[in-house]
Order: sequence, then C-alpha cells, then structure tokens
Amino acid sequence: MTTLPPLSILDLATVEADGSIADAFAHSRDVAQLAEASGYTRIWYAEHHNMPSIASSATAVLIAHIAAHTRSIGLGAGGVMLPNHSPLVIAEQFGTLAELHPGRIHLGLGRAPGSDGATFRALRRTHEAAERFPADVIELQRYLSDELPRTAVNAYPGRGTRVPLTILGSSLFGAQLAAQLGLPYSFASHFAPQLLTTAVQHYRANYTPSPEHPEPFVSAGVNVVAAASDAEAEAIFARTELHRVRTFLSRGREEPLTLDEAAGLLDTPAGREIRGMLQYTAIGGPERVREELAAFARHAEVDELVTVHAAPTRAEQLASVRIAAPAAG
Repeated sequence: MTTLPPLSILDLATVEADGSIADAFAHSRDVAQLAEASGYTRIWYAEHHNMPSIASSATAVLIAHIAAHTRSIGLGAGGVMLPNHSPLVIAEQFGTLAELHPGRIHLGLGRAPGSDGATFRALRRTHEAAERFPADVIELQRYLSDELPRTAVNAYPGRGTRVPLTILGSSLFGAQLAAQLGLPYSFASHFAPQLLTTAVQHYRANYTPSPEHPEPFVSAGVNVVAAASDAEAEAIFARTELHRVRTFLSRGREEPLTLDEAAGLLDTPAGREIRGMLQYTAIGGPERVREELAAFARHAEVDELVTVHAAPTRAEQLASVRIAAPAAG
C-alpha cells in the first residue's frame, strides 16, 4: 500500500464557458462535501481578480459559504494576496470565520497582486504595498494573537483566534520569509514548477523555529488527473493540456480559439510554455496516481500535498477527487 502525506485540494471555483458563477459555487460545494467524506485534510481557495473563469476572488465570503455546507474539513485562503488589503480587515474577516467555525479556518498569504495592472489600480493599491508584505504579515499575526493589546487598534473579531498562517510562494522570497518567521510554507508548483526544490531546500535549511511551529512544514501544489484506468486518465490529461492552451491563448481575443486552432498551437513556444506549467501532474488509475503522488511528495520533500484536479469537466473533476482520495487507499 502506497503511503501518502495528508492531501488537500486547491479550488478556484472555475466558471465553465457555458456555465454561470452560481454553477461554479455549487460545484465548489460538491467538491468540498466529497472531499470531506473522502478524507482530505482541507480545501484552499485562491484570490484572483478580473478573470471571468475564476470566481474565488472574495475568499472569505466563499469560505463562509462552504463552511456552512460542511462539518469538519479545514477551509482556508490559498491565498489572500495581502498587498491588496489592510491586515486589520483580513484579521477581522478571518477572525470572524474562526469564531463561527473553530479549528477549521486557515489563512495562506501571498505577495502577488493576483491580477493585472489595471485591476491592481482598481483595488486602490500601490506597488509599495508589496514591499511592505513582511511587515504586514507580522502586523496580521499581532492582530490574531492572544497577547494583550499593545496599540490603540485591535481586531475584533480576530484577537485571540490565532488563525494558522501559511506563506505562499513560487520563488525564494516566500521561502526566505517563511523560514525567518517560523511559519509553514506552500509552493505553487502546480503552475510554477521551476524553483520548487530550490525553494523548499532553502526553507528547510534556514528555518527558524517558532513557538507555534517548532519544525518546518512544507506543502506544495500538484495537478492530478485520476480516472478509472491509466488509459482513461492519459486521454483526459491530453484534453486538459489542450483546454489549458486554449484558455490561456484566448485571453484578449474577441472570440476564443477553437479546439482545432488550439491544437495547432500545442507545440509552439507559447504552447510548450503553457504545457510546462503542468510539469508536476499525477496521471493514472487508482494505483498509478497514488504512486505518482507519493513520488512527487518524496521529490519535493513535502509534509502535505495540495492537489489541483485539473480535468476539463465537472464530472471528471469529481471522479478524480474521489479516486485520488486518502480514503481510496
């Protein structure tokens, strides 16, 4: 029997081309309920803006909705892009969630804007906000702590909830900050695989123990296409690659690329770059997909796998969640 670390899920509340945002939220609820019944540790929801295919922009609101339709699974932002927000507001939002759902709420923090330049300006943020990210993380920790108030401003709700924080990243910056602050670290290898091993090794080698986290803790994103058989999973993955290339290369066009047009671009430099984002993908039937997940966990030296079920259709995504689940092993 293949041994795996704890498995989580990253859910972007994706909107299908012929579907609605309400449909996306209903699917996220279905994924969460299946994940809870199947032994997954937690589900993460990522902040993105101005992307019509992603509906997880208001992470705290979506987490509240999913928490109301589940009982025990952990739920977190994976993550909140802190330069877009005041640390006090995030402490109040996630403090509220923690009071409503004790022990279930997690908060991942990223430095990227999660949007394009025009949207960044629409969020009323400045580029200097990203430079304040380390100080903002420390300020947020203080708002969530159970220390006596030290300033005239404190988070209510928030103070005393000690919502667990994780630093997200796809470069050495996040690894350095997480190590310095003694916080868990999560690498976005599901779409940015290049620096995975370098960042994890740096984090572990330079980790400064903290009272909450005496040992380093690493999670990493991995795409998953699990199906009833290896052959079926490979066929689904081929469609997944095509769908990904079509989606990315259709941005900014009045009409999306047809499938035939996208197929003709698979082996162009742009197509290969997009397909390269899926470098870390576990593909297969029940046995093979678990072996590939275990191999990735060893390669990345991680304590938790954040799975991204990348199949093109809702039914295939749910099947992948079920087949790859901890309970299935």
